[in-house]
Amino acid sequence: MRAAWYERQGAASDVLEVGEMQDPHPSPGEVRIAVHASGVNTGDVKKRAGWLGFAMADARVIPHSDGAGVIDAVGEDVDSARVGERVWCHGAQSYRPFGTAAQYTTVPSEQAVTLPPDVSFETGACLGIPGITAHRAVFGDGPVRGQNVLVSGAAGAVGSMAVALASWGGARVLATVRRPDDGARAASAGADHVYATGEPDVAAAIRADAPDGVQRIVEVALGPNARLDAEVLAQGGTIAAYASPGDETALPFWPLLFVNATIRLLGSDDFPAEAKARAAADIVTCLKDGRLRPEVGARFALDDIAAAHEAVRRRATPGRVVVSLMP
Repeated sequence: MRAAWYERQGAASDVLEVGEMQDPHPSPGEVRIAVHASGVNTGDVKKRAGWLGFAMADARVIPHSDGAGVIDAVGEDVDSARVGERVWCHGAQSYRPFGTAAQYTTVPSEQAVTLPPDVSFETGACLGIPGITAHRAVFGDGPVRGQNVLVSGAAGAVGSMAVALASWGGARVLATVRRPDDGARAASAGADHVYATGEPDVAAAIRADAPDGVQRIVEVALGPNARLDAEVLAQGGTIAAYASPGDETALPFWPLLFVNATIRLLGSDDFPAEAKARAAADIVTCLKDGRLRPEVGARFALDDIAAAHEAVRRRATPGRVVVSLMP
């Protein structure tokens, strides 16, 4: 099979190679997917670069955890009826060396999720890490129906899916974006109110629309946004944070204490299996309902995977970056 890989960490153009590798075969409990599209996440780029000093666990890594395609083989203990099934997958390169940047990948059967027939493989390749992270951020502390949910960075991969899922879950969704022209994208995902973080007194604007505060915050930048979060969080509310610049974060302790805040930190690789399964099921329901359609912003051929990684690193395009494995 043709695949992309790296055997050392560094800049994309320096370490990513494309060539031929042996076809993988599914182990017991696994399926093999003929990959049509591979989604590139920020985490994939950081792993390859050695972010925060994290070392490679394997001598060779095929990057990317998310992808979509067709099951073409199954291992022992997997129903052979799954052969031919259109699926999206998650976790292909989570604690495993070989991800979806290849013509074939193998994953545990439960991590290959049926893709509705009207949903493209490109869209399917965008669902895994962002969708499961967004679902956990929104629903990790229970249902949100009737609540005010604030989504920070609502135009991003996780943020836009959190907006859609929170809206689907019956919440009143407030959203912040970095640039005013991202507001339309957040609104189209389902946000009821959108605020640009560069505008004066965003906290007052949010409080005007949610006088009693917001019960849940989906947070992309915990440190920089913590003071704003403390100003708008309702008593006993939760901040579900999945990212923050740097490895150390300063927090306004007393303002957060006075609202009895709960801070939930989210690392998607280690979510409980039942949480991932529930997220996958709800994501499929949202797809079928037409409530969830991640935007693909750029498409690259496998031979151009280094450029795809650079596009993600530089945030060069709105929407998701996808590598195509089909001619």
